[in-house]
Amino acid sequence: MSRMRKAASVLLAVVFVAALFVTSGCHGSRGQREFELPESFDTSKDYEITFWAKNDTNKAQTDIYKRAIADFEALYPNIKVVLRLYTDYGKIYNDVITNLSTGTTPNVCITYPDHIATYKTGTNAVVPLDNLFSDDKYGLGGSEVKFDAPTRAEIVPRFLDESILDGRYYAIPFMRSTEACYVNKTFVEALGYTLPDALTWDFIWEVSDAAMAKAEDGTFLVNGQNVMIPFIYKSTDNMMIQQLRQKGAGYATAAGEIQMFNDTTTETLYTIAEHVKNGAFSTFKISSYPGNFLNAGQCIFAIDSTAGATWMGTDAPLTDIAADKLVRFETVVMPVPQYDTGNLQMISQGPSVCIFNKDNPQEVLASWLFAQYLLTDEVQIAYSETEGYVPVTTKARNSDAYRDYLSRIGENNTTYYYVKIKASELLLNNIDNTFITPPFNGSMSLRDAAGQLIENTVKSVKRKESIDAAYIEKLYDDVSALYRLDQVGAQSDRAAGGDDLGELPETARILLLSLGGVWILIALYALAAAVKRKYQKKRRNPY
Repeated sequence: MSRMRKAASVLLAVVFVAALFVTSGCHGSRGQREFELPESFDTSKDYEITFWAKNDTNKAQTDIYKRAIADFEALYPNIKVVLRLYTDYGKIYNDVITNLSTGTTPNVCITYPDHIATYKTGTNAVVPLDNLFSDDKYGLGGSEVKFDAPTRAEIVPRFLDESILDGRYYAIPFMRSTEACYVNKTFVEALGYTLPDALTWDFIWEVSDAAMAKAEDGTFLVNGQNVMIPFIYKSTDNMMIQQLRQKGAGYATAAGEIQMFNDTTTETLYTIAEHVKNGAFSTFKISSYPGNFLNAGQCIFAIDSTAGATWMGTDAPLTDIAADKLVRFETVVMPVPQYDTGNLQMISQGPSVCIFNKDNPQEVLASWLFAQYLLTDEVQIAYSETEGYVPVTTKARNSDAYRDYLSRIGENNTTYYYVKIKASELLLNNIDNTFITPPFNGSMSLRDAAGQLIENTVKSVKRKESIDAAYIEKLYDDVSALYRLDQVGAQSDRAAGGDDLGELPETARILLLSLGGVWILIALYALAAAVKRKYQKKRRNPY
């Protein structure tokens, strides 16, 4: 074999090895191809699929999952669904990330688009659903589906579009909620105020400051107790995001450009610091769950998800404080405070369902059928009745069963708990006023950073630190470093075309660059060989 032929063989071997590594780097450790929908579902074979879900330690929700699985398996005896329950979305996220590297992800997972944006980066791990949505046989409401599934047109478009990433659908919505302000109306009026039709930030700050007045014995005038935190916010990331949105200030772009560190953010932090100084404001992470303070008469404005409504109010079915600590008051459920009450802006949240790719397309199709079953009226209505969620389909929302549920508000303090149904109605009446933050790889870190800005500011005030320009500048640097937001920015630059290899995993980039080096070495070797042959030929034939 000639030297050039040997060199060519070496080059082919290098290309082959590099291709294997690049494929592994781009498509996960299992080197999966993008899912292709089979022509038909093979019912002659058995499939076991895993379903990871969150249930908030709510036994009613667990029972709904189990019943849904049993009903689905009765329709598809060849599909076994194994349920794994979590109490925290963060734990689901961490476990999925861990299992991505080993190819042992679940088949179906309840999660958030921010999480999916990370799951899918540089891989075919998450199945895009566009073709599944539209398939005549197995798509939404398809002819071969064995249950009464909603059509695509029967899923609320605003909710469905929340799962678009890079122009494709990567999830289906499961339930939706928003944030609500649970108000102790009794105390507001005792302080001499009247609740407006819509809350403003100025109103909440003013009432909260007024509630700090004390009697001569040191107790608070409004409740006669030694404890009062008038305003407690559960999710400070949402607090910051909604304030930025309401003021038209930047947060982030769909490409991942971070805009959060701006003058409006600084102004928001100064305002929060001002009201923390006299004890009028705190957060869940610093003080504890707002519902507990609200129910004990130690909080006036408790902001939490509508999905937490069963914890709010004197008669809340899930309250976890002692009965002798409960204080009776009138609870009012209102949208989160606004800067412009004529243009309400409230965040849309709630779990979605994604499907993970597997080597067997039939297994993926089985997963899709089960995910689709979660959109049936039976599951949607039953689950929405457990908390202040709303169904994601118009089919379920317009059903007689769901209308009956809403009409029985206040009938008891369990299924028809007044505050819970009011929380659901809050979202139903404001779907067009909801928004989402753009999901991208790193968007979850940015969300965490948004909340951390507030948490750190509150802690610093309690430690008697000065909140000034120097503090804010350092805070921005510290939080940006903590959540590696400089790397998120670099990803957005590459997405804009700054680095053609930027979207590849580091191993793939190194191998491709090395491959280029191999080409150069082979070219130099070939050139040297040609020069050598010419020299030898000249020596043999000098004339």
